[in-house]
Amino acid sequence: MPGNGTLGGPNDSHAKVEIPKEMLLPSNGDYISTIVDSVFPMFRQGGSDFQQMENRVILAPTLDVVNAVNEYMSDLHVAESQTYLSCDSVCKSDSTNGILYDMHTPEFLNGLKASGIPNHSLTLKIGSPVMLLRNIDHSMGLCNGTRLIITRLSDHVVEAKIVGGHNAGNVVLIPRMSMTPTDTRLPFKFQRRQFPLMLSYAMTINKSQGQTLTHVGLLLKKPVFVHGQLYVAASRISNPSGLKILIPNEGGESSNYTTNVVYHEVFNNL
Repeated sequence: MPGNGTLGGPNDSHAKVEIPKEMLLPSNGDYISTIVDSVFPMFRQGGSDFQQMENRVILAPTLDVVNAVNEYMSDLHVAESQTYLSCDSVCKSDSTNGILYDMHTPEFLNGLKASGIPNHSLTLKIGSPVMLLRNIDHSMGLCNGTRLIITRLSDHVVEAKIVGGHNAGNVVLIPRMSMTPTDTRLPFKFQRRQFPLMLSYAMTINKSQGQTLTHVGLLLKKPVFVHGQLYVAASRISNPSGLKILIPNEGGESSNYTTNVVYHEVFNNL
């Protein structure tokens, strides 16, 4: 079992594992199109419904792949839409003598993308699955990581239905919020005022923890790199037949091997 470190043999840390043929998808060179057709086949017919969207997702280890899939899916999704632009500014604590205000123009700040905050330009569509990026109201189920389906769009607020959990089915209103990225690689702090949402046709494996789904596509353009990630991804599915895995290699062809990361000292310290 991948949960106790035995999948892939006795090797500690990184072990090579073979994926069962019935779970594999061929890439045919266009891995995004292939996995989208498997998980969201209804989009090729130009339609979808809320119930289908609630229980389907594509998972990947890295945010760049997730963003690429979400952009691809958003282009496929034909529905009423609205694009919201953020208001970005350098935090006052990092604006010594106004130097940073001169260096970091609004255009520069608008182009920054970081984990935990929405992009400057956020296009939402009726029926789009989204994920909440901030805690708003725990009693209502509005916590960081909550999935929702967009039901109505307006200029200053977004209406959405909660997916999963004790509050599943509840319709809520999401306001704009001011957010500061926690990425320590940035040499300064900036503030972005935007709806605390990101599209979640696809999401990172780490963000999927706690979700129970019927159809999952696992896109491993890059192998997992964190202890237990492969187990987390595989255990999101309620039935093994709903899990499909695509492992494109450098030549664009698919592979049937991937890496499982397990550190045995984690279990020894329990």
